[in-house]
Amino acid sequence: MTKATETGLTLFALSAIYFALTTGVIPTSTKIHDEILPYLPWWSLVAFGAFALSTLGWGIVTFKDKEHKYQELKVQIEEAKDFYKSKGLELD
Repeated sequence: MTKATETGLTLFALSAIYFALTTGVIPTSTKIHDEILPYLPWWSLVAFGAFALSTLGWGIVTFKDKEHKYQELKVQIEEAKDFYKSKGLELD
């Protein structure tokens, strides 16, 4: 199963559970139904955003720890600079 299929299946299952909770197919207390369920999609969106930003930030912080990739990127940058200089473009 591909990662896209897994993600789609998970989103479908969570959506089905949320729909069942909001329509009353799965019984919940009125406090949960009135005070928690309306805000649950926004809370999950904010939580996903925080997770994505923290993952991106951690990757940036630990970038130099991946020495092989760091050296490879430096070589590619130098190759790009040489290529553009050969085409007459001045870079700083």
